Amino acid sequence: MTTPDELEREHTLQTAVTRYNELRLREALGEVGLTVDESLQALALGELIIRKAGYGRQLSVRGARSAGASWAQIGAALGMTRQSAWEAHTRWINDQAEQFRTTGVAGFDAEQEAQARDLAGDGD
Repeated sequence: MTTPDELEREHTLQTAVTRYNELRLREALGEVGLTVDESLQALALGELIIRKAGYGRQLSVRGARSAGASWAQIGAALGMTRQSAWEAHTRWINDQAEQFRTTGVAGFDAEQEAQARDLAGDGD
């Protein structure tokens, strides 16, 4: 079975999007239908793309904060309020910290979590 976790080891965001587009194009043109395995791979690739893009988005938020951007500016760039942008980033920090507590490898250790929270501030 193909899962996003398995595909993550094989694909960058760019290669995942390329493969996903190949499968979608074949399906849209209807020339050759997708097999069950290919259909499941397209689903898993879609999820992988969402995950990788979401992670990249939060890294960009951190970069903007490091460069001095306010939460109002970040929210505007994301098409949302400053509060929504800050809350989404805070959830991401929480998820990264939980991932490290669970795996001991991936995510943020205590020091990285503290640094991320300092950079995020209180949403103002």
